[in-house]
Amino acid sequence: MPQSALREVEHEIVVAAPAADLYRLIAEVENWPRIFPPTIYVDHVERGEKEERIRIWATANGAPKNWTSRRTLDSEALRIGFRQEISAPPVAAMGGAWVIESLSDAESRVRLLHDYRAVDDDPEKLEWIDKAVDRNSRSELAALKSNVELATAQSQELLLSFEDSVRVNGSAKDVYDFVNEAHLWAERLPHVATVRLDENAPGLQTLEMDTRAKDGSTHTTKSIRVTFPHHRIAYKQITLPALMSLHTGYWTFVEEVEAGGSVVTTASSQHTVVIEPENIARVLGPKAGVEEAREYVQGALSTNSLATLGHAKDYAEAKR
Repeated sequence: MPQSALREVEHEIVVAAPAADLYRLIAEVENWPRIFPPTIYVDHVERGEKEERIRIWATANGAPKNWTSRRTLDSEALRIGFRQEISAPPVAAMGGAWVIESLSDAESRVRLLHDYRAVDDDPEKLEWIDKAVDRNSRSELAALKSNVELATAQSQELLLSFEDSVRVNGSAKDVYDFVNEAHLWAERLPHVATVRLDENAPGLQTLEMDTRAKDGSTHTTKSIRVTFPHHRIAYKQITLPALMSLHTGYWTFVEEVEAGGSVVTTASSQHTVVIEPENIARVLGPKAGVEEAREYVQGALSTNSLATLGHAKDYAEAKR
């Protein structure tokens, strides 16, 4: 392989936060969908004190991709190395590191290093990767800076997490199937006007739909969904209603067998939302504040989630 086929790039940003806090935030991959805009979902395949394997689902140039990476964690050097085990085309190989450097007790430099090759060392594919790495790196570093520096009482007030659940006398598979088959939601769910579902890779879906609000208006949302039959569907909205700057969540389906032998499933819908304060007055009126926006958003999302879970319950129980 000619040396010129390997690309090495570096991005950096200065953040007003202690280096140890930044290292910990980057090390805890469970929070990445909330912190980094391109990241849809992350989970652990293997986990050790200094080494781990993680699966990542993220967008690259707007297209959803997924891969498995091995990470090395060095809390003393404040360095996290990563290397993709099997890269998603057009990437042939990808690795790098997060490096955190302390500038003072309250300020740090974060460096994000990448090295990569394109499939067949194709120049056009390499250019595509260049753009994706540059866009995602800038986005991730800016989001990291924003999330850390705005960790104030006000920003915590904008963060909202909640969960709704129903108990179903039926199998987890049947409830999961109802939620997974979102292309049928316009027929099955009164609050869904239209729906478009693409699954270009198994278990990785792009879902766009028009949802009816209580006042009869409709709004369009677009999500990337990651499915884990038959127990979890995780998602991240990439086209959001005006009152939200972030919306991630997951559906879970937990099956148990009762003493009499009957199968019961607890189906839940979890949401994590960040309120967009600049749009509150426009959407809810000049007298509304963050508290009113929180109540409105939770009410709207819970109403739709419970409606979906209720119809899924009916569907599963009818199949018994």
